[in-house]
Amino acid sequence: MISERLLAVVRCPACHGKLAGDPSALVCESCGRRYGGPSGDFLDLRPHEMFQEQTKYLDEALHADARYERVSPPLLGSKIRNDMLRAFLAPRRGDLVVDLGCGSGRALLWNRDWDAQAIGIDIAPYFAGEARRDVDLLLGDLRRLPFADGAVTKAYSLDVLEHLSPEALKSMLAEAARVMAPGGELFVYTHVRRNAPIAVGLRWINLLAQRLERLGLIDLRQERLRKSDHLNPLADIPELRRVAAETGFRIKRIRYYTPLVGGFAENILMRLAEKRLADRAKGARGAHGAKGARGATGAAGAQGAMSDEEALKMARAEGKRRVAESGTTRALLRALTAAMKLDLMLFGRIESGPFFALLERVP
Repeated sequence: MISERLLAVVRCPACHGKLAGDPSALVCESCGRRYGGPSGDFLDLRPHEMFQEQTKYLDEALHADARYERVSPPLLGSKIRNDMLRAFLAPRRGDLVVDLGCGSGRALLWNRDWDAQAIGIDIAPYFAGEARRDVDLLLGDLRRLPFADGAVTKAYSLDVLEHLSPEALKSMLAEAARVMAPGGELFVYTHVRRNAPIAVGLRWINLLAQRLERLGLIDLRQERLRKSDHLNPLADIPELRRVAAETGFRIKRIRYYTPLVGGFAENILMRLAEKRLADRAKGARGAHGAKGARGATGAAGAQGAMSDEEALKMARAEGKRRVAESGTTRALLRALTAAMKLDLMLFGRIESGPFFALLERVP
């Protein structure tokens, strides 16, 4: 949505001047640049200049399964991340909170009980319908944030930093520091390249997943596509500290997350369930098509066999439907989520690749 509060805080991403006019045709009062688009669901404040480095999140193929269209409750890994976000950031009344790289907008929807103004910004318009309706959204580049200096008090970025090159990461953090008030806080979930020895368990899980895929029991193609532009700019935690200091932050708090239980749950168990639903969808289409082919005017017979991509999309839609409508499904997933929290309890103090960190804006 586009609220009056959103219009009051946005600025020109080029010169940071005030914007005036209708949301579909905003004009910077300082430099005269024009912004906006036909959508009434979000603002378009992408900078006019094009960066050479662009994320694959812009590719339509990455969203072929349409998982972004409908937001399910936070469960499994998303529940772990959201719980840590809430514990670390804890916004209060009067805060301006920005989700840097909000994706579908699901974290904004999950945290609507925050007594603060919240805004989501992303480079691509793959927002969930519920987010378009209920939360403030804008299109923009994290390297040219459309906010005034010091306007933001809290921000967070989940699963974003690993998609950036070292140069883009520094640009993004420098922009976050510019728009953040002194003492403001930025929560991030990402990873460095250096893992702890216990991460060998993740390699075993990945090897098992590859074997199951060769046997046709799971399908990891969409997951590989999602991770295909991971640039992993940070080598280790000392480099994180250096980059944070160079861009105006210090690490206030950090917790590590080596998802051994979580990796097995999400990369094996959930992929097995997803493949089963996809196979059911293809089987149902095949049976329906055969029945139609036997009929005199069987339109269903002309549909042809279902592709793997169509089956995966239907499987994920069916999975989201079951989460929404089945108490048993939700109970099972909550139990699995509780088991996944063992990763934080057992390994949260062991310096490893994935981590949750709260960065404080240094005056």
